[in-house]
Amino acid sequence: MNELAELKRRMSAIERAPAPVTRFDRYPVVEWAAQGRPDVGGNVWSSVGIANATGLTFDRIETKFITDYMLTGKREAEVRLAAYRHNGNSRTCVSASSVLNITGTPTRGIGVVVLRWIHGIPYGWDYSDSTTIYTIELQHRYKVGPEPFISNRQQVFGMFKREKDRGADGGGGVDVGGGNWVAYQSGNNRSAIGYVTIPDGADESGAYGISAMHYCVGLPKERLPQATAKGTGTWWNTGASWGRDPDVTEDDFGV
Repeated sequence: MNELAELKRRMSAIERAPAPVTRFDRYPVVEWAAQGRPDVGGNVWSSVGIANATGLTFDRIETKFITDYMLTGKREAEVRLAAYRHNGNSRTCVSASSVLNITGTPTRGIGVVVLRWIHGIPYGWDYSDSTTIYTIELQHRYKVGPEPFISNRQQVFGMFKREKDRGADGGGGVDVGGGNWVAYQSGNNRSAIGYVTIPDGADESGAYGISAMHYCVGLPKERLPQATAKGTGTWWNTGASWGRDPDVTEDDFGV
């Protein structure tokens, strides 16, 4: 009976298999804007783009994404592609590309990166069972090395209080006496005197922006000869270089 069930499953898989004339596999993803990405879960790998690759035909993929606020020496990232097997609550990394170090530019700029990779998923359209799902994920984490981003906005020295706080006279009352400037608030509270930062509208969170995959497609060798198991790439308007070799044992956010 088990052999008969296995035969039926394989026949069903053959019936669902894509025609060999398929020109490419499409793995839909969403989000086109570069979103701010702080470190997640102690700066482990975190997925910013996820494509369901179950039922894939080809073992080579090309994907594109953009970056924003990658500032050289301040906000730099590590990026990789990784393939995962999902079965119920189990999630296992089965392959990964090498690590791409994205160093950005001295001032804000929108970077564009295209990666090509042989994913190495052990099963193509004939996956191991009817409940297994495979995903290809674009992952990031802060690059180890650069100093944390520290803002350097202008400040003035003076009195400050909350906009909604009222002074003792019902307004923003100020009393001058004994050589001290004191701003009174309602009740016994007094607003502080000290340095006030002048906002300039800049993003001072220290988080860089990286988008989900604009597209992720599987292509045959003839269409994508540059793809390798370690990964190759092309980038514009950003500094980048290849770093560590693939390592499926590195910690990730696990979702």
